[in-house]
Amino acid sequence: MRALVWHGKEDIRCDTVSDPEIEDPRDAIVKVTSCAICGSDLHLFHNFIPAMLSGDIMGHEMMGEVVEVGSGVDGHLKKGDRIVVPFTIICGECEQCKRGNFSVCERTNRKKHLADKIFGHATAGLFGYTHLTGGYPGGQAEYVRVPFADKTQIKVPHSLTDEQVLFLGDIFPTGWQAAVQCEIQPSDTVAIWGCGPVGQMAIRSAILLGARQVVAIDRLPERLGMAEAGGAITINFGEESVVERLNEITGGKGPEKCIDAVGMESHVMFSKPDTVLDRAKQMMMMESDRPHVLREMIYVCRPAGVLSIPGVYGGLIDKIPMGQAMNKGLTWRMGQTHVNRWTDDLLRRIEDGQIDPSFVITHTAALEKGPEMYKVFRDKQDSCIKVVLKP
Repeated sequence: MRALVWHGKEDIRCDTVSDPEIEDPRDAIVKVTSCAICGSDLHLFHNFIPAMLSGDIMGHEMMGEVVEVGSGVDGHLKKGDRIVVPFTIICGECEQCKRGNFSVCERTNRKKHLADKIFGHATAGLFGYTHLTGGYPGGQAEYVRVPFADKTQIKVPHSLTDEQVLFLGDIFPTGWQAAVQCEIQPSDTVAIWGCGPVGQMAIRSAILLGARQVVAIDRLPERLGMAEAGGAITINFGEESVVERLNEITGGKGPEKCIDAVGMESHVMFSKPDTVLDRAKQMMMMESDRPHVLREMIYVCRPAGVLSIPGVYGGLIDKIPMGQAMNKGLTWRMGQTHVNRWTDDLLRRIEDGQIDPSFVITHTAALEKGPEMYKVFRDKQDSCIKVVLKP
């Protein structure tokens, strides 16, 4: 089969690789009909996340048709079923899964010994996302093996298009969880840094959850335009002070809830000296991530407010003003998404017409164009916000 394969920093190729096979009774094989490039994939593309090996298959946003099931799937899936595959692999049986904490499933990370050393305790297995999360082949391919397939799946009706439901596997529940973690009240101002795909979903989720106003922060006109179309007030951080504008919008009090949908690769600007220092430290191996957004959120958030962090951080960060955070009494909530905790509700909202997640798609291409589309997505060429690939 054809698949997008990691060969090193900024080196993704469309290779011919072996077809996946049933390896465990709880496995299923899915013929991928649609997959996508995620902002988290760019962290791997740039080699900012450790433990990628040459030959690893990329991708954790995918869906398709079940073509083979193992004997242990026990009727939960059958050939011909149409499913979205969550990026988090879950057993459904461990203590964390029973609590709905699916992204920290205790059983699915088959490289647990590596993750224990790095994180203290392993997280769940993830598709296409380094050997710290199991080294599972991803879904930017013609076929994908889904382990624990009786639980790691979202059945979707044939009445909805791939484009409407594909993002149930990652960015829609990620944006939704980011907003839910804020415990939004009707009087709240919610500020969201980053208007990429997750930020766009967080904007609409915050509005659906009843925020009084949502403020979206980015610098790209096409992203800000999409955010404004979704109901947000916009701030272009390349042209105006984020802190001054947020204080102006909130009467000097700051937003009650702040969402970091940027993560480890904050934009580097000479007008923001901390971003230049972070980049220099990265180059000297003294810091792995650029946490400018996190610093700015801590500074501007209203005392007793909430910081929600869906943006991915991969390692060590520096110069975090913990004194500000502690003395202001800020609550931090973060983590990979507990996808299956949210998908029943979100699928219903799609079916009811409350939201159509396909609005975020700007580019659709054949799988073979994947290496080229990684660069288009990275460089934001042609007003690119979200890429869907068709195997």
